Amino acid sequence: MDLINLRILDVVDIVLVALLLYYIFKLVKGTAAINIFIGIVIIYLVWKLTEFLAMEMLSTVLGEFIGVGMFALIVVFQQEIRKFLLLIGSTNFGNRRKFLRQLKIIRDAPEESLTDITAIIQACKRMGDTLTGALIVIKRNTSLDFIKSTGDELDILVKTPIIESIFYKNSPLHDGAMIIEDNRILATRAILPVSNDRDIPLRFGLRHRAAVGITEKTDALALVVSEETGQISYIKNGSFVIYKSLEELTLKIQHDLV
Repeated sequence: MDLINLRILDVVDIVLVALLLYYIFKLVKGTAAINIFIGIVIIYLVWKLTEFLAMEMLSTVLGEFIGVGMFALIVVFQQEIRKFLLLIGSTNFGNRRKFLRQLKIIRDAPEESLTDITAIIQACKRMGDTLTGALIVIKRNTSLDFIKSTGDELDILVKTPIIESIFYKNSPLHDGAMIIEDNRILATRAILPVSNDRDIPLRFGLRHRAAVGITEKTDALALVVSEETGQISYIKNGSFVIYKSLEELTLKIQHDLV
């Protein structure tokens, strides 16, 4: 009889909870936190089952665990919570449609990024061929003013020769990170926060750790050219993104920027 009395608001409530769980799953998917998330969901479902079956002792134990566990979740998922809050906090009414597209709640016609990704990738390829190290950060939603202020602020249109000249080994601007926003180079020699993630392979140096650090704390994208191997690394959300060719890398970045 309770099902007959199901209200529209109850249906909305169920749908919203399902959406919340879905997007939390997407947020932690591909990270070490996914196993923890699945374990928590299983424990919660078992707790609700014991409540339904009136197994009072086990239900009480699991209920206390769930209650205390909420504080532990804040510690365990601090990076994921930071990313989610950054995503919300950096979204205003002017770019709310972009925020909803990121959550895939709405689907607009494909857009093109203002940033000349082809020029950036071409510069990275040339620098890789000459074993010239580089660190490029591309802004998305989160403001990077706190990073730009640590370096030399500029305002130059993105061009392959410009990027190469800035990271040329004898250039006074080559050390540190380049900040790109809306197809403009807005800063060089910027100092980035370095990640303390112990899972980063030892073969990666400070450039890669700085790229991971800035993408952990903001939603920015980062490209690193290794001066030892010439390899181009693409970092997003604190993780290395795998790609098979420079064409695929270009498409991935263009997709992530719109």
